[in-house]
Amino acid sequence: MHISEGILSAPVLISGGVVAAIGTYIGLKKIELEQVMPVALLSSAFFVAGLIHVPLGPGSVHLMLIGLLGVMLGWAAFPAILIALFLQTLFFQFGGFAVLGVNTVTMSVPALCCYYLTRPWMDNPKTRPAAAFIAGFLAILMASLLTSCALALTDTGFTAAAQLIIAANVPVMIIEGCITMFTVGFIAKVQPEILHLKYA
Repeated sequence: MHISEGILSAPVLISGGVVAAIGTYIGLKKIELEQVMPVALLSSAFFVAGLIHVPLGPGSVHLMLIGLLGVMLGWAAFPAILIALFLQTLFFQFGGFAVLGVNTVTMSVPALCCYYLTRPWMDNPKTRPAAAFIAGFLAILMASLLTSCALALTDTGFTAAAQLIIAANVPVMIIEGCITMFTVGFIAKVQPEILHLKYA
């Protein structure tokens, strides 16, 4: 769901850059030494998932795993996503450096929201699967809405494309919900201590 360069207006780009910088600063402050490895691994997973994408107007759709990053990393999702997006831009020209801040915000804010919305139910084995699925589904929905808002705030002519982005990501929402649910369940069985690391 990368937004390409040369599309967004200066106010949207500047606002996105400021929010991304603040979120990344807070995220870096909250990462402890024992949390560096999980952050790096999930950032890598996000990087790989984003390599396979389908262009869609001024944006694209692909697996992002931001719901998983959200429930696992909290605020640390900001630097994890920023680094992955930077490397995708550097090596594969996805998105662009000018829109790096906005793309970071459209994916990190939903991740953070999912952390606070679903994390309280992650410790209970009975509610964990539903909470994980909701996190994966909701993260993509929110990312689609934020991407659409960024486009609509730039030019009302992008309204149709914005609506298309939301509609095209509905299957991705369901797939991401399932992936997040099964991944969190697997981690809870093999290395449950990772789920207890706090980044908020």
